[in-house]
Amino acid sequence: MNKIQDMRTAHFVANFEKSKGNFVVDADDNVILDTFTQISALPLGYNHPYLIEKFQTDSRYATSFLNRPSLGINPPHNYIDILNESFVRVMPKGMTDVVTLSSGAEANENAYKTAFCRYRQLQRGGKSPSQQEMDSSVLNNAPGTPNLSILSFKASFHGRTLGSLTATHSKAIHKVDFPSFNWPVCDFPQLKYPLSEHEVENKKEMDRCLEEVEKTIKLSHSTNSPWGDVAGLVVEPIQSEGGDRHALPYFFRELRRITKENNVAFICDEVQTGVCATGTFWAHEQWGLGENGPDIVCFSKKCQTAGIFHRPEFKIDMPYRIFNTWLGDYTRAIQFGHVIDVIEKDNLLSLVNETGAYMMKHLQELSQRYPGKIDNVRGVGTFIAFDSNKQGELLKQMLHRGVEAGACGSNTIRLRPMLVFHQYHANIFLQTLNEVLKNL
Repeated sequence: MNKIQDMRTAHFVANFEKSKGNFVVDADDNVILDTFTQISALPLGYNHPYLIEKFQTDSRYATSFLNRPSLGINPPHNYIDILNESFVRVMPKGMTDVVTLSSGAEANENAYKTAFCRYRQLQRGGKSPSQQEMDSSVLNNAPGTPNLSILSFKASFHGRTLGSLTATHSKAIHKVDFPSFNWPVCDFPQLKYPLSEHEVENKKEMDRCLEEVEKTIKLSHSTNSPWGDVAGLVVEPIQSEGGDRHALPYFFRELRRITKENNVAFICDEVQTGVCATGTFWAHEQWGLGENGPDIVCFSKKCQTAGIFHRPEFKIDMPYRIFNTWLGDYTRAIQFGHVIDVIEKDNLLSLVNETGAYMMKHLQELSQRYPGKIDNVRGVGTFIAFDSNKQGELLKQMLHRGVEAGACGSNTIRLRPMLVFHQYHANIFLQTLNEVLKNL
């Protein structure tokens, strides 16, 4: 396989035909409890019976597989029904539009472009681009190619295309040798745990970061700016690839205030946190902003497709500006609607919160028993992580004993189980972890 496609990142080779629920089967028929789920991308586990039933009985699957449409050119006659069955059902508060795309990186890339378009519309007083702007843009020259920027945070991850990679700051291997834009980067809070014992220090740390953000935006809008005007700010509700770094709702509410006061688009990257894993359908619901939430929300992974939601004022002024051949995947939109059916019918949000609380309680007990080997237990819902001074060896031994988990940051173990992860599965994980920690 490696002779044809680079597989040096592979954990193991899977047999998806034999895999079921929370368990993935490898090519040697080993059964593995999967708490990493294709990098947080499987909402209902392997071969869920409802999805299989719908795949066999809903004729739209066969039609869409055999005749994949260019959704921007020839949307299917029933596409409005599919949008209403899927994305419209879970559209974040205050948003009216969805743009369907194909990956998390593509979602981020087009969120930035949407922010730039909105910023330039405001600068032009709502007018369309001039002929000079149109002509100069083709050769990457001003005024049609403006000097604008997106503010991002240290330890963030937003994708691997050039714009999203510019906003990514988690690992050097993601970025080395690739050119990037001159965009500003600010500190993301580094909280201390347990939260209840460090409220004063954590508030001070968040205020420090917020002050840096506000100063950076104001500087970018001045004549002395080392960057272009900040037109958008992008942030993850939890910095996942960067080490599962959290901030409290206060931090995000203040980011909303700062961006609003400075006409900066507030972009929330929910690619990894979206679809119930954090205990609410979208993680940003926990910030308490209601209708005053982000301007743009990026989604992918558990949605099975990707795209952005946005507020009505961010609707692009002309066609073909946010566009490509496929504009997402009609088939996966059908599937996402069926995923939502199961989430609602089986009340999976309640299950996520119950199992998550159970996991947190027992992981905190293990951290007291094995300090250093497991520290800083943190999480919401089943979106849980802990630090370990034995990260690599711990993951290796867990997999050897039949449990797959993930790494992030420099020393963090992250858990991204299915939404159908029950206490029974949690016990398998916890018992295996305890055995490994005893012998590390």
